[in-house]
Amino acid sequence: MATIGMTLTQFLLEEQRCVPHSKGSFTSLFTDLVVAAKIISREVNKAGLIDILGAAGFDNVQGEEVQKLDILANDTIVKTMEQGGHLAAMASEEVEDIIPINKRYPRGKYLLLFDPLDGSSNIDVNISVGTIFSILKCDTDHEATVEDFLQAGVSQVCAGYVLYGSSTMFVYSTGHGTHGFTLDPSVGEFLLSHENIKIPDDGQIYSANEANAEEWYPGTQKYVKGLKDRSRAYKGRYVGSLVSDFHRNLLRGGIFLYPADRKTPAGKLRLLYEANPLSMLVEQAGGAASTGTERIMEITPTSLHQRTSLVIGSKNDVEEAESMWTDAEGK
Repeated sequence: MATIGMTLTQFLLEEQRCVPHSKGSFTSLFTDLVVAAKIISREVNKAGLIDILGAAGFDNVQGEEVQKLDILANDTIVKTMEQGGHLAAMASEEVEDIIPINKRYPRGKYLLLFDPLDGSSNIDVNISVGTIFSILKCDTDHEATVEDFLQAGVSQVCAGYVLYGSSTMFVYSTGHGTHGFTLDPSVGEFLLSHENIKIPDDGQIYSANEANAEEWYPGTQKYVKGLKDRSRAYKGRYVGSLVSDFHRNLLRGGIFLYPADRKTPAGKLRLLYEANPLSMLVEQAGGAASTGTERIMEITPTSLHQRTSLVIGSKNDVEEAESMWTDAEGK
């Protein structure tokens, strides 16, 4: 039975015992991921003391300016994870194609997708950033291809994120609730601090980039305007780092919106690296995630870097937002 203060390793072993015939491969994979998170946390916490701040001088596959810390986080995850023998391949938001496992290492039955450092441009001003990840099964014997990664969110074996803030938190789900662990730097271990997180059904926080309001479709404009009604007591809170905004709303209740609009009709956020893993976490916590018209977790991807709109958070808030998208012009 889990107790507050239990180490993440102990918690994983408890979960493993509940799975008949488990060989411990997933637990070992997850342990490697925890090591990568600790390394990135260390580097983020000393970012101002070494030359890893600022832009790297080129754009990634998304057309976004790459930060030095993006490269560090991406390389750390790849190097830490490829040697364990548990992965068939990886995919990163920062890399155009899939990342094969070096042939000198054994190949496993899992696929790892990750956004190595969400919100990295904020690190220069000491705002929280994070790593988002998703794990899928790859049961085929052939070398992994892009098509193996194009699975709907409901197929995820595990999803989670690591938040690097005033403390470092590791939040994940394997389909049995959403659990949070806080890094104790004095012992170098993640300790259980938030067992079985439950997001309130109704929130009073909305998170949206209102600088885009002129480009929003009528449904979005109508919904956000309604939240500002004085009788509803909603508060606008927007950090601009997806992990930070999501984490706050997960614990306190609320809704995060990055909707499709006239400028980005397909949406802005990445389905496989951001929307799917966060949707699994919020649903396991009792919340909901939608494009505004469709459940995120049921979308079958057609490309590795597919974009989507995202409306995610407290169940009743998301359902109310969806109701604003029901007419044709609301989208």
